[in-house]
Amino acid sequence: MNRVNEVISETEEKKEENGMEMKAGKKAVRKIADGIQKIKGNLELGIAAASSAIMAALPANVFADVTEVTQPLDNLKTLVVSIIGAIGIIILAKNVMEFAQSYQQQDSASMNSALKGIVAGLIMAAISSVITFLGL
Repeated sequence: MNRVNEVISETEEKKEENGMEMKAGKKAVRKIADGIQKIKGNLELGIAAASSAIMAALPANVFADVTEVTQPLDNLKTLVVSIIGAIGIIILAKNVMEFAQSYQQQDSASMNSALKGIVAGLIMAAISSVITFLGL
């Protein structure tokens, strides 16, 4: 029984010693982590300061040709405007024929509708010239 009590007391002493060592180890790790955070913060600040100093000391002229970026958009704009113009000519021709037919039949409601279609067709057909004139 004495031997069992001795083993139990030795085990408890070792637990206490290990617990103290663990606490000391955790404190050391925390100090190291805090030191690393401080170094990291100072390093980031130093890198930012160095890069801004380099940027300020070495001014560079940048010559960018934006046509590479805007060329696809210009092509798309030209395509859409051309399609609108073509549809406008078709609408114009259809409504001119409709107006002639309604004029022959003396139908004022159809003539009114056809005149509106003619104006819409003219606007759509002329939109490419207007956009070119405005420089858009």
